[in-house]
This record gives sequence, structure tokens and C-alpha cells, in this order.
Amino acid sequence: MPRFAANLSMMYTEHDFPDRFAAASADGFEAVEYLFPYTYDAAELRRRLDDHGLRQVLFNAPPGDWNSGERGVAALPGREAELRSGFDRALEYAAALGCPRLHVMAGLVRPDATAGERAKHRDTYLANLAWAAGRAADAGVDVLIEPINGRDMPGYFLTTQGEAHRLVQEVGAPNLKVQLDLYHCQIVEGDLTTTLRRDVPTGRVGHLQIAGVPDRHEPDRGELDIRHLFDVVDELGFDGWIGCEYHPESGTSEGLGWLNDYRSNRRDQA
Repeated sequence: MPRFAANLSMMYTEHDFPDRFAAASADGFEAVEYLFPYTYDAAELRRRLDDHGLRQVLFNAPPGDWNSGERGVAALPGREAELRSGFDRALEYAAALGCPRLHVMAGLVRPDATAGERAKHRDTYLANLAWAAGRAADAGVDVLIEPINGRDMPGYFLTTQGEAHRLVQEVGAPNLKVQLDLYHCQIVEGDLTTTLRRDVPTGRVGHLQIAGVPDRHEPDRGELDIRHLFDVVDELGFDGWIGCEYHPESGTSEGLGWLNDYRSNRRDQA
């Protein structure tokens, strides 16, 4: 049965961030994810998790200067030292929070980059991912890469599932995996059922995420048949987590009818 993690960067924003843990737990979530933990003390975050019976299942390694528009540095030549120091900091937080996976963002590339320049970005990305996967393996942590659509994040280096899986295969590290966000995938490629059935059985998909398309609200609002997609995930025996990475259209708790209905239907079938 699919397991759902609340994304505290997007959900429960009607509360201050430290109070979102309690709100997620009150709505029945057993796990959380978010973008970045680094403005908070790891011990304080751990206390919030423990106090509310939550597991930390994902966060991002430092992405460069987020506030100035950077979206990762892993594919940016010349930023290797920054990538490594940031990733080591992420591993420290992962150890303190008991988090088993870290997302490493690739970064933005100029739209007029030549084929040679893109090849250099790709080589840099591969080298950094190999280094990060080796570093994380010692800590028992998976490294994730995520294709992101160019409408929400113009210029992001990694946009397709096929390229993400090729990169993972080229690096060849068992703890390097793909983060399959069904929202991004639908916008870029569509064909979600086939994508799930093709890629999940490979073992290379380490985390799923959902949101409604096209507006990134609740996953049942828009063009996706989420009940069908959840059934496919269940059929495939995916034992990871599904991150709810969406912007609630109104209050977070009020918009959880999709999740409450799914849980209720599953209990009725049990």
C-alpha cells in the first residue's frame, strides 16, 4: 500500500515551519519531507520528529544560492568544492534526523549552451554524482536525482526520466536512484502508467512525488487519475514513500479529502 509523506515546504504553510510537524501528524501522516533543513538546528528538528512520531524521509542537499535563483550546482563545472562541502553538511543532517535519502539538484544551464558545453555539464554531473554516492554509501544513504519540468524551472539541466535512468546506470552505484515526481513527468512526458510499470521494477526509483496537474494543487484536482496511479504503484509493490509536494488550494487539512478517501477505501478492501 502506498505510504505518503507530507512536504512541509509546501503544505501546512498556514503554520510556522516548526509547527507543521504537529499539523502533519494530526492529519495522520507518518513521515515528512521538505526542501532544506539548514536554517534550523538539527537537534530541534529531530525533537519535532520524535515528539510527533514522524520519520524524515527526504530533503535536498544545499543548492547553491537559492535566493538568487540557483537550483543546484552538481552539473556546474567549477563548483565541485562547493558541492562536496554542501553534501557533507547534508550527510550530517541526515545522520541526526535518521533520513535515508538526499536529493542532489543538478543546476541551471544557459538555454544557448552548445552541445560541447552541455557535454561538459553532463561529465561534471556524472563525476559529482559518483563522488556523492560513494560518500553516502558509507552512511547508508541513497542519493536521488530528479527530472524537473522546464515550465516551472526553466533551464534545469535534467528534465526526462530516460536521461535520469541513463545517468544512474552510467554511474553504477546501487545507492544512486531516481526521484520520480509524477507532476513533473506528466508535464514533460506524460504516459505515467507506462513510466511507472517500466521504471519502478528496475529498482532505480527511490522516491515518488505527486501533485495535481497543471496547477500543482491537490493531486485529485486536474488531469491525473490519482486513484488509478496509486493502484499501479500498489500493484508494482513499491515500498518507498510518496511525497505530497503540492500547494494546497486552500487550507491543507481541508484539502486532504483525496487522501482520507483513499485510506478509507483501502481499509474497506482489507
